Amino acid sequence: MSRLLLNCDMGESFGSWTMGLDAEVMPFIDCANIACGFHAGDPGIMRKTVGLALAHDVMIGAHPAYPDLAGFGRRSMACTAQEIEDLLHYQVGALDGICRAQGGRVGYVKPHGALYNDMMADAGKLRAVIKAVAAYDRQLPLMLMATRDNSAAQALGDEYGVTLWFEAFADRAYDAAGRLVSRQLPGAVHHAPELIVEQALRLATGRALTASDGSELVLAADTLCVHGDNASSIAAVQRIREALDKQFGS
Repeated sequence: MSRLLLNCDMGESFGSWTMGLDAEVMPFIDCANIACGFHAGDPGIMRKTVGLALAHDVMIGAHPAYPDLAGFGRRSMACTAQEIEDLLHYQVGALDGICRAQGGRVGYVKPHGALYNDMMADAGKLRAVIKAVAAYDRQLPLMLMATRDNSAAQALGDEYGVTLWFEAFADRAYDAAGRLVSRQLPGAVHHAPELIVEQALRLATGRALTASDGSELVLAADTLCVHGDNASSIAAVQRIREALDKQFGS
């Protein structure tokens, strides 16, 4: 069993407004999901975040979203399949250009927020996202949510020849289908570092989680999403990294 890749959302500042502790968390992760300007980020923030990732030998991922800067990309939008393809190409291309100017390249794609959730609930939107990735660069993996049954998504990935990286979350509760419990419900987000590290190790070693209905849930995942927006989350990420390195080797 290989070690899960740790990924984290990055570059979500905008202008003089700062969000996240990117410099502090970057040394502990494998993959940086960098905002591309539609939900957060701007050209200068993108450049700085790319440089930080390259300095730490962290893989760079494009983190495209709906064009919803005011809502941080968390509001669903009635986009057609063609519009989804267009907005992905625009954002991935922008980040890839900034990467190339610094000697790097985009290494994968992970949609953000409402777009990420919508594509997991709507096969047509997931097809549009996969088709967009395939048209831009079929070698780029697409990161998407691991659920109890990944077969339908995998079939779409296989149809377009796109590698899928299934993602799990160390700090979120799951329902019986393997989907994230709504943040509006109590217990949806884990805050205790011990609980977060324990869930990370369970996911990494293929052991069952306890779903919100009490059933056992096993998620087949390739990557683990962690967060680094406060001091306690940075400490949790460091502990997860140390635990995974101890389990699997650095």
